[in-house]
Amino acid sequence: MGWSAADIPNQQGRIALITGANSGLGLETARALKRCGATVVLACRSPRKAERAKQELLQERDGGAVDLVGLDLADLTSVQKAAATVGERYGCLDLLINNAGVMAPPRRTTAQGHELQFGVNHLGHMALTQALMPLLQNRPDPRVVTVTSGAQYFGKIRWDDPSWSKGYDRYGAYGQSKLANVMFALELDARLREQGSPIRSLAAHPGIARTELQPTAIASVGNRFEALAYRLIDPLFQGAGMGALPQLHAATAATAQGGEHYGPEQFGGLRGAPALCRVAPAANQPAERQRLWSLSEQLIGG
Repeated sequence: MGWSAADIPNQQGRIALITGANSGLGLETARALKRCGATVVLACRSPRKAERAKQELLQERDGGAVDLVGLDLADLTSVQKAAATVGERYGCLDLLINNAGVMAPPRRTTAQGHELQFGVNHLGHMALTQALMPLLQNRPDPRVVTVTSGAQYFGKIRWDDPSWSKGYDRYGAYGQSKLANVMFALELDARLREQGSPIRSLAAHPGIARTELQPTAIASVGNRFEALAYRLIDPLFQGAGMGALPQLHAATAATAQGGEHYGPEQFGGLRGAPALCRVAPAANQPAERQRLWSLSEQLIGG
């Protein structure tokens, strides 16, 4: 038996913000942390879905409190507003779990004109993390966990066209955003260590977990062959509760260290209990990580 939600240490007195917490991995992460006493802040784009998730969590009367914060990662103005709201409401934060994501839609852009997947999955989370960093700084054992996926291994950063304005490929852009997630997580940890900060930055991926991402991606283009492929591999999928374990381990396990990357331990990282796993080769190159950081800061600032 590997590490499970039963191994999460007491979280009483801790405040955890989870992006995209109204369903899937985010909701299961919020559920597990609440059961252990944490105050969970569901940062979601849809008020209706967020309220529904809150009521579902509150049906379990034991554990910590549940709060909502509006957050649209596709709009950097919304990101700054959400961070300000958390600061005004709590004045501190213990855990930030960058969980939300979009997967393989037709090409769309964010409010600031960035390709949607790169904008939401990477740029929005980077901007949110930077805005919330002062709230984490003076807390005991503060952590940032950024959720990536196995798509990082085939992802490439399009340095000359990160918004895919030419030759858009849905899954190519998704892979780029997931590679960017883990590059950001590792570079953030390196910078925090250099500053002597107590904050730890880690990455995690869920393997093949059954969430809304896959059906939403298929429905967005109506590709029957893609739908058939997903049906064929469906027996490999694990539930969202299992898929959430790597990010929960990264967020709470006493043994988890900054700069580490967790994913399922079985079937080449597809399913199972969380364990340390390799990152995409590009993420292990400091020069590439620093290049992405600089590019991202330009895009966020611009």
